[in-house]
Amino acid sequence: MSVKSNNPYSTIITGTGSAAPDRVLTNRDLENMVETSDEWIVSRTGIRERRILDRAFSAVDLSEQAARAALEAAGLSPEDVDLIIVATVTPDHPTPSNACLLQARLQANRAAAMDISAGCTGFTYALTTAHQFVCGGSCRNALVVGTEVLTRVTDWEDRGTCVLFGDGSGAVVLQPAPEGRGLIDYTLRSDGRGAELLLIPAGGSAMPATAETVAQRLHTVKMNGNEIFKFAARVVEESLQELLQGNGFQPSDLKALFLHQANLRIIEHIRKRLKLKPENVPVNIDRYGNTSSASIPILLDEEVRAGRITEGDLVSMIAFGAGLTWGGVLMRW
Repeated sequence: MSVKSNNPYSTIITGTGSAAPDRVLTNRDLENMVETSDEWIVSRTGIRERRILDRAFSAVDLSEQAARAALEAAGLSPEDVDLIIVATVTPDHPTPSNACLLQARLQANRAAAMDISAGCTGFTYALTTAHQFVCGGSCRNALVVGTEVLTRVTDWEDRGTCVLFGDGSGAVVLQPAPEGRGLIDYTLRSDGRGAELLLIPAGGSAMPATAETVAQRLHTVKMNGNEIFKFAARVVEESLQELLQGNGFQPSDLKALFLHQANLRIIEHIRKRLKLKPENVPVNIDRYGNTSSASIPILLDEEVRAGRITEGDLVSMIAFGAGLTWGGVLMRW
């Protein structure tokens, strides 16, 4: 990346894109795989179906589709991109990064590239990291992607987790903002004391893969759902209030609140606590399940393309996830 002068005051999203696999796995399908029911899943999560990526494809394939859509929406070519950040916990390989693989696919020959691992908060971490690069003047066109293939690390015999996850990708282009618009503020937090509440135990250097770790399904997601629910309900509201009150806004000023799509009960709990209308808190968890770092950019792309987010709207994005991590952004569209 070449250093540029005239550092911008802020950044703005100028293009969005998303991608999801064609294969749909419904709750009725899951009834034939594990002891569960459509009624049980919907009542506890709000999920009705999720997307499953075919084994012939990988996370990079999904990232490429979403990234090209976002670049087209922003009116940019891959050669214009200075920085690529991919948020994921399901990369194609431990190394190299998915961002480098995506950079090669796009032929974005001028771009620096790196991955960020922050669980379901990954897109928020990646967006704010790119924001700093653009505001610092070291790049002008940043591509931020959230991509997950969580069904590859799902224990399909664990009915408490296998009903939750789906695959997908969402992307945005971040550029310098015109005066009066753009990212107003952000907050990022972490608490590693809660790491064991949501983790994949094996596959890293602490517990390398062996026949025993595979047999014990230690390469799949393990989660304490009750504790995660309580954690999420607390930190989402705290983060949003910090952003709003710190910048002189009220919840009613928001045109849209984009929450991580983990559980409909969490989303509804937050919406009602803040006294927001359903149309101001969009939801797509019923169709995609929990796609981790991809959930907010997929939802954002759908709302933007439907024309429900327009210039001047005040929007916020709040996420929480493994780490534990949480955080959000406040932006004038």
